[in-house]
Amino acid sequence: MLQKDPIPGAITPSRAQVVLAWQFAKALASRMRGRAITSLRVSITNRPHGRFSFGHSLGSTLAMDNSAPAVPAAAPFAATTPAGVSMPLGMFVYTLLYGGMTVLAGVLAFKQVQLWPTSLAVESGIFPFLLLVVISSTLAQLYGRDAAKRIVWWGFLPLGLSALLLPLVLILPASPEMVAFRPEDLAAFERVHWTTPRVWMAGPASYITSLLLNIWIFDRLRGSGEGESTLGLMVRGAIASALSQAVDSVIFITLAFYGEFDITDLLIGQVLAKVFLSLVLVPFLITFGVRAAHWLDARKAG
Repeated sequence: MLQKDPIPGAITPSRAQVVLAWQFAKALASRMRGRAITSLRVSITNRPHGRFSFGHSLGSTLAMDNSAPAVPAAAPFAATTPAGVSMPLGMFVYTLLYGGMTVLAGVLAFKQVQLWPTSLAVESGIFPFLLLVVISSTLAQLYGRDAAKRIVWWGFLPLGLSALLLPLVLILPASPEMVAFRPEDLAAFERVHWTTPRVWMAGPASYITSLLLNIWIFDRLRGSGEGESTLGLMVRGAIASALSQAVDSVIFITLAFYGEFDITDLLIGQVLAKVFLSLVLVPFLITFGVRAAHWLDARKAG
């Protein structure tokens, strides 16, 4: 209890309250340095007759030793949403990008691009699809194989919605303005997208096979060692991407275009282009993706 000082109006704390106040100050300093405090509740109640009381509850344990190691401020999936689903900021951003790339890959796949100066060609969907490989490998590296596999399976959701919306838009009548003044645009739109369903059916088969294969190879090559170098990360990314994308090309080109035209040049060009990009570009993109995710997660934690 606080005792009145002989000088009117002055208050002198007892020794116990001085110790309690010192502990409170250390707890606040520890919290500001990012230490985990189970709970901290301090109340200062102004009582009559010039008396004050301090109440505190620090949970079952409250570490006051400044030499104790700091507990990480957050679990691996720490950015809690209102629904209670925890997800790091890096994973959240990459999940958004992943969903967009799954849809874009199917749309761009209809156009074949020539590999100048050869007569070989690739379908344009390889560019967003390689980003899917980069994102899935980055997620496997940072958050584990199971987390990356979940994102791959969830990628079917935007694919499924796109497959439902596309025929609906094609069936709905065009506006009178478009029919009257832009019939060429309408005809081109319908010509392209009415022939796309085969691409949409080939996409999921190659998508799930190649990306799950990429994650499996990437994770298995890691082994059980710790402290992997950047070079090791890049080599794993290159090997996993090259093998999985070769498989993807065979599945997708065969299912999407076989019987439409001679697919030999397209198939060879597709495999060569994906393997080449997997070896020279994907490793650097994965390294950048890992660093970007670390930066995003640190920014969220800060």
